[in-house]
Amino acid sequence: MTAPLPLPFRSQSLWLSAGRCLFWEEMSTLVVSDLHFGKAGHFRKAGIAVPAEVNRDDLQRLVDETRRFGARRLILTGDFFHSTGNLELERFARWRDALAVDEMVLVRGNHDILRMPDYARLGLSLQEGSLTLPPFRFVHDPHDSHGADGVSYTFAGHLHPGVRLAGLGKQSLRLPCFYFGADTAILPAFSRFTGLALMDPGLAEHVFAVVPGEPRGRGPASLVRLR
Repeated sequence: MTAPLPLPFRSQSLWLSAGRCLFWEEMSTLVVSDLHFGKAGHFRKAGIAVPAEVNRDDLQRLVDETRRFGARRLILTGDFFHSTGNLELERFARWRDALAVDEMVLVRGNHDILRMPDYARLGLSLQEGSLTLPPFRFVHDPHDSHGADGVSYTFAGHLHPGVRLAGLGKQSLRLPCFYFGADTAILPAFSRFTGLALMDPGLAEHVFAVVPGEPRGRGPASLVRLR
């Protein structure tokens, strides 16, 4: 993985990682969104061939990122698990101690429908609606940023933001991105097994595209600042 990019923002020290997460230095907090653990298992159950390595790679990347930054807290802005429990939930339970964080907070997303005992067993503190840690606020759906206190800047997920980069001729690439708007930032989906909602870079304060490594995206990813 390439070195994270520093982003001084709202008098705080943020670091953006090509591993699709954000580190808030002052609070020793790693922020990720839309992990969708278990999605591959649900597709396989439906007869659609999806490699089991998809979730294993995401889990390893999450462990690597918490260790790289020395994070003490993990904030998940929704859609931690894709649906009801399956074998991949048990895989995450076995990996939980490897994360080595003191606290894991999940702001509930629309896919977070596990039973309450499952969240407790995984050591997840469930937060309904939003979580405010001044000067920031964390939600799942960016539309929920409306009605905020007017002071806190909001971080959200849900949309799986992406940008299209055009090359010579008719070539183009669709890449996940960090998208910082006027009052809300939308984080890229942590899972690589998701679609993208294309954003308009011209309307943003800052945009950073996540460029996959080679071959087949398994090499070190990198970040490209577009705005």
